[in-house]
Amino acid sequence: MKLGILIYSLAGGGAERVVSHLVSYCHDNNINVQLILMNTNMEFKVPDGIKIHYIERSRYNESGILKALKIPLLAYKYAKLVKKLQLTHSLSFLTRPCLINILSRKFTTHNFKLIANERAYPSLQYSYKGLQSTFNKIMIKALYNRADLLIANSNGNAKDLVDNFGVLSEKMRVIHNPIDLDKLEEIKPISDFFDNTKFNVITIGRLDEGKNHKMLIEAINKLKNPDIKLYIFGEGFMRNELEDDINRLNLKDQVFLMGFDPNPYRYLKSANLFIFGSNHEGFPNVLLEAMACQLPILSTNCKSGPNEIMKLKSHEEDIMITDYGILVPIKNATLMAKGIKYFLKSNSYRENCITNGKIRINDFDKNHILSKYIETIKI
Repeated sequence: MKLGILIYSLAGGGAERVVSHLVSYCHDNNINVQLILMNTNMEFKVPDGIKIHYIERSRYNESGILKALKIPLLAYKYAKLVKKLQLTHSLSFLTRPCLINILSRKFTTHNFKLIANERAYPSLQYSYKGLQSTFNKIMIKALYNRADLLIANSNGNAKDLVDNFGVLSEKMRVIHNPIDLDKLEEIKPISDFFDNTKFNVITIGRLDEGKNHKMLIEAINKLKNPDIKLYIFGEGFMRNELEDDINRLNLKDQVFLMGFDPNPYRYLKSANLFIFGSNHEGFPNVLLEAMACQLPILSTNCKSGPNEIMKLKSHEEDIMITDYGILVPIKNATLMAKGIKYFLKSNSYRENCITNGKIRINDFDKNHILSKYIETIKI
C-alpha cells in the first residue's frame, strides 16, 4: 500500500491532530505514506523523513467563494500528483479536501482506492446562511457516494450523512478519534498559573460561531460569582467580538482569551473543570483530551459526539448527569450556568467523574484506533 493523506493544513484542530498521529503511525510501522497539504501552516509535527507535497500554498484568509472556485483546479493538480506518486490509496480529511479527492478521479486514469473522511455533522456544520454552506451541502450530496469508502468519526455523523445526504450505508464506516495517552501522561501540569483559591474552568476551540464561546461567557455572567475563572484557548475571527462581550459584561477579571497553545494539556491538568459550548461537532477530540487529563466535563449535548463519549442514557431538557460529567442542551447559557454550579457544590461527583474517565479513555487509545484506520483502508 502506498497511502496519500490529503488535508488543507496541519494548523491547530482535531482533524489535523488525527492526521499527525496517523502519519506518525504509518512511519513507525513501515507503511509508505505521503502527506499532501494546501497551506503551509504547521502546528503539528510529523516525523523526519515524511515527504510533504503541496498542491497549492494558499493564504489562510481566502474567501469561501475563491476556495470553491479553485476546487476543480486543485482536483486536477491532485490527480497529477496521485499518478506521479503512484498512490494505491488516497485518504482525505474534511469537506473541501474530500471534494478535491473525489473530483480528482475525473482527471486521471490511474487506479487508486478513494477514501473520504468527514469529520463534522454536515447538516449543522453547514446550516449557517451563506454561499459556502449551501455549496458544501450540494457538493456532499452530489459527490460523496463516488468515494469507495467514507469514514465518519462518530455514529451520529455517519447517520447524518446517510439520512440527510443520501450516502450509501454500506460505504460508511465509523472510527472514533485517537488519543495519545502515553504522550499526555508525560506532560507535567503547570504549577504556578491558576489561583488555587478559585474555581478554574477551561475550554479549547476555534473562536467561531459553531464553538459558541459567547454562550459560555454569558453563563459565567449569569453566575455572578467572582471566584469562577474561565480560560478560553483558541484563535479565530470572533476574537474581537468576544473581547467586546467580556468588556461589556465587566468580566475582564474572570474570562481570559488565551490564544492558541500547542500544549494546552499542562493547563488542563491543573484546572478544575473542562467546559465545552459547541453547537455541533463530528466527534470532539478535546473532550477526550480533557478526560485523559483527568478533568470532569461539562458540555453541550450537541450533535454529535459528546453523548457517545459520555455514554448518555437519557436525554433531558435540563442538565443531564453522566458518569463522566454533565451534558446540557445547546445554546442554553442558563443550564450551562446550572451545570457549573452543580460541580461547584459537589466535589465528590467531580472526583467520581475523574475516576470513571480514567477507565473510559482507554477505549480511544491511539494505537488501537490507528490500527483500525489501516485495517479499514486496506479492506
